[in-house]
Amino acid sequence: MDIYDLLIKNGTLIDPESNTMIHGNVGINECKIAIITKENICGKREIDAQGYIVCPGFIDIHGHIDGHRECGELSVFQGVTTTIGGNCGFSPEDLKKFFVEQDKKGFPINQAQFIGHFNLRNNVGLTNPYIAATNFQIKCMENIERKLFEEGAIGLSFGLEYAPGASFEEVIALSSIAAKYKKLVAIHTRLDGPDDIDSLKEAVKIAEITGASVQISHFVYQYGTGIMTEALEIVDDARKNGLNVWVDSGMYTDFATSIGTSVFDEDHIKKFNWKLNDMLVSTGKYKGERLTEKLYKELRNNYKNETIVCFTGVEDEIYEVLLKDYVMLSSDIGPSPSGNRSEGHPQNAGTFPRFFRKMVREQKSISLIKAIEKCTLLPAKVLGLTSKGRLKEGLDADIVIFDIETISDKSDFLGKGKPDAKPEGIHYVIVNGTIVVENGDIIDEVLPGKPIIDK
Repeated sequence: MDIYDLLIKNGTLIDPESNTMIHGNVGINECKIAIITKENICGKREIDAQGYIVCPGFIDIHGHIDGHRECGELSVFQGVTTTIGGNCGFSPEDLKKFFVEQDKKGFPINQAQFIGHFNLRNNVGLTNPYIAATNFQIKCMENIERKLFEEGAIGLSFGLEYAPGASFEEVIALSSIAAKYKKLVAIHTRLDGPDDIDSLKEAVKIAEITGASVQISHFVYQYGTGIMTEALEIVDDARKNGLNVWVDSGMYTDFATSIGTSVFDEDHIKKFNWKLNDMLVSTGKYKGERLTEKLYKELRNNYKNETIVCFTGVEDEIYEVLLKDYVMLSSDIGPSPSGNRSEGHPQNAGTFPRFFRKMVREQKSISLIKAIEKCTLLPAKVLGLTSKGRLKEGLDADIVIFDIETISDKSDFLGKGKPDAKPEGIHYVIVNGTIVVENGDIIDEVLPGKPIIDK
């Protein structure tokens, strides 16, 4: 009888691609799933998954981990085995160097990277987000973009709300290159107010003009302000017309970003009718404090990188968007400037377990298999990751083992709880055949995650 490196036995095995749920065993050799069977098999190391769900590891299609280990650990606690970084236009400065360093050092989970639009602009000397690129600068950005795709970037990302000066011509030119390379274009839209639908129509227009596959980022943060139904109708119509438009969205309406960005310009705050008292400092010297006029000016002048949580949005719209078949779950996870994982937004530690707790167990608004598909197979298909997102022999052994009856988020905003409180009910997480989380606890210095170089 063959003896496998690792055996997961007696589990409820769910494969979203075949839409099956069986009671059985998974044998793993090195970094691959070697066998899935109902027959008795043996392993050098065995995990008894009786009463637990065994499924592909979750793929977080929108994050900002970018090599920050503390964030990687918060993700793996949630069952995430692959994260996609470089979102909202911000990516590592030297992508090739990033891949080499991450491969050498190892990481808790796998990482793929988008090319950030901001980084392209910076590379051609365009550091002012309020002005458009010249034709010459656009051509230079196109050349850099081609080089980065050839070095393994998985797509292109825009943060148009952070670069309000970027022209539509600039966006179309860069998206056209992505389309030629068959790479995904992720867009944090050019949101200009709480009722702004034109920004969404612009994103759809990019798909229409260039033929690119477009993913609209953290949808509830963009359109969860009372206009969700109308926004989803626009995406529905685009897809009915044959456009390759996708959406990712999270489990919170209260977004977080740096105080020094254009999102928190005084005019921008007025357009959205936000109140300073609805903004919480979540990192640094003043963490836990609500903004006042004095504190706002202090942070904008002297602490531009500190993270602010803005409490806004309509909670019911969180669930409305996630019911759509083309919507993937995402966390928008990101590090604090200090690297302290106890700071920041509870989405960093709670998104995926919160989704299963709220929508599968409590609301019963989505089936378990469909929920798993949104976190695994769907992002794998959209990204072209053929060896991930499925529980299938021969594919990567990225696996999460959890209890659907107890899975739950425990993180909360500063002042209410701990943003980094680890979830419950996720018992094992396996990355490339190696156990990283065991009995709910991370195994120190186990770093099997690899960079995903998409050439």
